[in-house]
Amino acid sequence: MTRYCVDLDRHELIAAWGTGEGELSTRIAALPAGSGTSLLLGLARALTQLSDAAWRTYTHPASAAGSLEPNSEGWRREHERKRFSEVVDAITQPHLPSGGTVIVSYSHILESAHRVGRALHRLDVPQLVKAVLAEAAAELAAVESAELGDMSGRAQQAVLLSREDASPAQVAAADHFLQVDPFGPTELFSVIDPTAAAVAAAHWLAAAAEVAAASSGQDRTRVVLEADDIEALPHATPTLVLELIDDGASPRDAVTGLVRHAMHIADGVLPDPAALREQLDDLEETVAEYTGDDEPDLTDVALRLTPLDPSRPARDLLEDLLTGIYGCWLLHSEYAGFGEAPASEDAEEWGDKQEEQHQTRSRERFAQLVREAPARDHDRLI
Repeated sequence: MTRYCVDLDRHELIAAWGTGEGELSTRIAALPAGSGTSLLLGLARALTQLSDAAWRTYTHPASAAGSLEPNSEGWRREHERKRFSEVVDAITQPHLPSGGTVIVSYSHILESAHRVGRALHRLDVPQLVKAVLAEAAAELAAVESAELGDMSGRAQQAVLLSREDASPAQVAAADHFLQVDPFGPTELFSVIDPTAAAVAAAHWLAAAAEVAAASSGQDRTRVVLEADDIEALPHATPTLVLELIDDGASPRDAVTGLVRHAMHIADGVLPDPAALREQLDDLEETVAEYTGDDEPDLTDVALRLTPLDPSRPARDLLEDLLTGIYGCWLLHSEYAGFGEAPASEDAEEWGDKQEEQHQTRSRERFAQLVREAPARDHDRLI
C-alpha cells in the first residue's frame, strides 16, 4: 500500500510506496501554512487507511472466497470492490459530525474516504482537495492495473503484496521468465505478483525434481530434502509443495492454498482447526517419544501454524521454491558427475576460474533438462 506522510521542513504531503527494488515517493501537495501538525497527520493517516483498504480488495479478491452467495465472504468482497466508484463523493461530501455523533460506513473503503473528506473539511483548502482527489484516483487506478496484471507505475507495489489468487496473465509472464532462467531471474521479484510467480515456480520445481530424481534415484518428493545434505537449504516448504503436486494438486492450487492459509493466520483467523488438532497430537507423540513421558509438558514447545512467513507469505514461498530448484540442481550435479572436476584435469591447474566455468556449464545442462519437462506438462501450470 501507499503510505502518506508530512514533510515538516517543506510543509508538503508526501506519498511513498515500495517497488520490490526500493522505495519511491512523490509530492502530492503543499500544505497550508499555520495548520497544526495533528490536523496534517490526520489527513496523511486517513489517506494511508484508504490505500490499505483499496489494496485489500486486490489481496483478498472475491474470486478467492469460493462463494458469492448473499452475505458470504465473497459477496462482501465483491461489494467492497464496487465502492471504488463512490470514493470521490465520499471525499467531497463526507459524513460530518452532527449533534455529537457521526455516521460510520460499514465499508472500510468508504469510511476511509469519509475520514479523508473530514480531514480536508477541517483544513478547508480547495487546492488541497483537488490534489487529494487526484491522488486518490491515481491510487485506485494502480489497484485496477494490478488486478489486470499490469504492474507498471504505481501498481508495481503489488509485487510486495501477497494475494489469495493468481492472475493467469501474471502466471504466464512468470513462466516466460523461468523459461529463460529456471533458477529464477530478478524480474520475478520486481515486475511479477509474488503469488503468480510462486505458481509458476512450483511448476518448474516439479520439473526440476523430476530431473533430480531421475539422476539420483530418489523419490521426486524428497529430492530437496536430500539436497539439504549437500548444502543447508530451507527444504520444508519446497518438499511440502512437491508432495501436494504429487498427490494431484495443480501448482496453482498448491500455492494459493498455502498463501491463503498463511494470510488467514496473519489476519488472526485459524482456517482449519481440525488440522491443528492433528498437528498437536503429532507434536505430543513426538515429544513423548523424545522425553519418555506419557503425558509430556508442552508449555515451552512452539508449534508453527504455517510454514510461511505470515507477514510476507507469497514472497517467502517464492524464495523457498526457487531455492528448491537450486537444491534439485545440487543433487543432480552430485549424481550426474557435474559436481567435481573431470578426472583428466590436472588438480593443480583447476582454479577458481575453471571451477566457475564448470559450475556454469553444469547449471546450463540442468536448465535445459528442466525446460523439457514443463514443455510436456504445461497444461498443469494453471
